[in-house]
Amino acid sequence: MAEIRLTKVEQGQTKIRNVPIAVTPEGFWCCPSPVVFQKTIKAQNPLNKTKPSSPPPKTTVQKKRTPFNERKAPPTPLRSSVVSDDQRNCGSDTPGVSASIVSERTPRPKIESLPRKVAIEFGEPGTSDMKVVLLGKQGFCVKLSVHKNVLVENSSFFADKLSEEDSNLSCLEIDDCEDVEIYVETVGLMYCKEMKQRLIKQSVSRVLRILKVAELLSFNICIQSCLEYLEAVPWIGDEEEEKVVSSVIRLQNEGIGVTPVLKRVSSNVANPPKDTISHIMELVLKSNEEKGRREMKSVVLKLLRENNSLPSYTDSSDICNDTIYSSCRSCLNSLLSLFKQAAEPEFSDKPLDNKEPVVKQIALEADNLSWLLEILADRQAADEFALMWSSQQELAALHSKLPIVSRYHVSCITSRLFVGIGRGELLPSKDTRHLLLQTWLQPLINDYSWLQHGCRSFDRKVVEEGIGRTILTLPLENQRSILLAWLGTFLKAGDNCPNLQRAFEVWWRRTFIRPYTETQGSPQQPDRSMTSRQET
Repeated sequence: MAEIRLTKVEQGQTKIRNVPIAVTPEGFWCCPSPVVFQKTIKAQNPLNKTKPSSPPPKTTVQKKRTPFNERKAPPTPLRSSVVSDDQRNCGSDTPGVSASIVSERTPRPKIESLPRKVAIEFGEPGTSDMKVVLLGKQGFCVKLSVHKNVLVENSSFFADKLSEEDSNLSCLEIDDCEDVEIYVETVGLMYCKEMKQRLIKQSVSRVLRILKVAELLSFNICIQSCLEYLEAVPWIGDEEEEKVVSSVIRLQNEGIGVTPVLKRVSSNVANPPKDTISHIMELVLKSNEEKGRREMKSVVLKLLRENNSLPSYTDSSDICNDTIYSSCRSCLNSLLSLFKQAAEPEFSDKPLDNKEPVVKQIALEADNLSWLLEILADRQAADEFALMWSSQQELAALHSKLPIVSRYHVSCITSRLFVGIGRGELLPSKDTRHLLLQTWLQPLINDYSWLQHGCRSFDRKVVEEGIGRTILTLPLENQRSILLAWLGTFLKAGDNCPNLQRAFEVWWRRTFIRPYTETQGSPQQPDRSMTSRQET
């Protein structure tokens, strides 16, 4: 075991700590826990308040390996300065002496402004032929006893720096090192033959920090090992995925091959959205397993809503809408075929085992259409659906020929359309709105009693408000004909008919109290003589 010696840099300002570290046969040192760094920094705060003459107590840190805290350090350009042996005496084999001499080097204005609170030494000074001094934040000074040939073989950064200077250079100083811990770890990896084994137990965030330092040092073997690790390890959460992708894309821009990693989040398949979405829709729509079907409908709806919030997905949105409408037409054709089958006179005489599959399939197709309508309404693309549904006169004619227990699912679709128009989620044309009321209002009234008592998701007040608002969007003549027909039904059926009283009152006021006259261009004003008489 080698030792890290935290030596006194300035009298009375630094504790002396001996921190044991492990050095492998390959020469790789294990960077101590950041707890050592943090405790050392915190320990300086009370010491700064003590008198310079007070002797600092000695403490010993137990030989315990603690995982690194995961924190991200932004990449900072490395600035290095070269110092000769005569100036720094960095080649000393005695760690305590050499660390102190490095800290008490020739005064420089910039370095002097940062008091050195702690110095840590790594490696084996007895066998090394070079020192690398890292000057970090908060007064950190870390000295690495390294070998020139190892640095030159693994790092283009070090090779360039050493080639620019005297070949007898024995000390290299790097200022403003943002992530000292990871810098030490990365330099240590230059001595490691099985780099994958060293990275395999690390977290993704720590490997990303190593990757940044390796990029700054042009440590290509380490970069490749980090990329292999990131390609194989799971990414936990969206935030971690974004960090990995942004780091990898930055490397890609520098000409480093990162395709294996990016394949996890991108595809080279030409135009995959349409086929993929179509396949997903088909799987959900054809599922007969109630629980799985219900859950996946909710998941797909949620994910499509997320797509809606991304303006860059305009093209894919059009593709998705085309796929959804294709599914709508398929479901409508299937529903019409099932209605025809169930409306046959001999169908009611069939055994229950023969009728039940048809009834279940009607409910399934109607539920599919309700789900697709919900998706289109969220995407503000349901106007065409309103036109398609309004044009289903044949389906509406067959509606009364089926038992109410089989057909009421269809009225749920009509209710949702009225609610959507009433809320402004759909903006179909005047003719479409009128046709929708002509075709489907009466079938909805016929099923209204069952919907109130047999459909848990049915909200009477919301539906009635939607119907009333839809009626009031039509010309006044159409409002009159529809509301008078409704009044006749309501006076006979009562609660078994939608209560459109509020819409009826609005129509009445528009017609009799404040009619709009085209000749005047404004509501008619009451007779002033009558007004004055009332005031008196």
